[in-house]
Amino acid sequence: MQHIEREIMGPVPLCDGKGQLNPEAIGFARRPFIQSNLKGHFMRKKKWNYWCVYGEDLLFSATISHLDYAAVCFVYILDYETQRFYEKVVTIPVGRKVKMPEEVLDSVKVSTDSFSIQFIHIQGETHLSVTIPDFDNEVLHADLHITHPPEDDSLNVVIPKSRDVFQFTAKHHILPTGGFVKIGDKRYDFNPDYSFAVLDYGRGIWPREAEWNWAMASQRSGGRRIGLNFGGKWTDGTGLTENAVFVDGIMTKIHEDVIFTYDADNFMLPWQIKTKFTDRVQLTFTPFFERVAQTNIRIIRTDVHQLVGYFNGRIKLYDDSILYVRQMLGCTEEHKAKW
Repeated sequence: MQHIEREIMGPVPLCDGKGQLNPEAIGFARRPFIQSNLKGHFMRKKKWNYWCVYGEDLLFSATISHLDYAAVCFVYILDYETQRFYEKVVTIPVGRKVKMPEEVLDSVKVSTDSFSIQFIHIQGETHLSVTIPDFDNEVLHADLHITHPPEDDSLNVVIPKSRDVFQFTAKHHILPTGGFVKIGDKRYDFNPDYSFAVLDYGRGIWPREAEWNWAMASQRSGGRRIGLNFGGKWTDGTGLTENAVFVDGIMTKIHEDVIFTYDADNFMLPWQIKTKFTDRVQLTFTPFFERVAQTNIRIIRTDVHQLVGYFNGRIKLYDDSILYVRQMLGCTEEHKAKW
């Protein structure tokens, strides 16, 4: 059973004049057409720009988020071979100085005494710059140049729960990335032929409690740039999905829910990701690393299990060709939030 998902073909505001969901914004787009003009709904507005960069030796991630009553920023690294992992989280109460843009590719930056994070978009590139004087007792400096190929599709979808509960998410995949990340004396170089960034941009009005699954990968496979994006739980029952496959910049939107099957008592066991009604998506995800991120400060409680590992399986595209997925490096997660 496929959903009938409306494709948005031009610019549209996410909200109406009262801050409620604009019915014209419900659907998906291949370009970041939706303007996130959130207002009102104090305490319930959630905004984030999350970047994950898959290098050849290092996974690097940086996030700026605003939960309406606080800004939360985090940076983490994973060295695939040594499995050295470290994460730095900084919470800025109230977060008045953190301005989250309404357009997907507008710039955003945060600077405090303990860190500086900048996502500066200019001339078709995002310059991702992070400086942290004390990152696992070393200095971290990241200088990454992320290219947005102008012909590439991206996944931009508005998920409607109600006029007062909704989320716009933009997932931009397989973005070639060059530059470096330096931690102490160790330098990791990123080659844009083999290193790819994923942007997860979120703007919405959320309930007090939420739960979701997300799976994603962006790699060169068989000579092609392949991106995978699957989501579950929070989209159920809305008639829209965040499920899509990207091949050399062309998106195949999957108009069907996917089911994540995994052991919540042991996240390191293999995961199954399959379409609910058909055999269109049949993937197994085998983790080799588990990132656990838990927040429990006053009114914010989050519990994240993000797994890094490999996807294997097959996806049937709408022209009936089969995309075989073999040892594609990527991530899955279970995220529970009380915010």
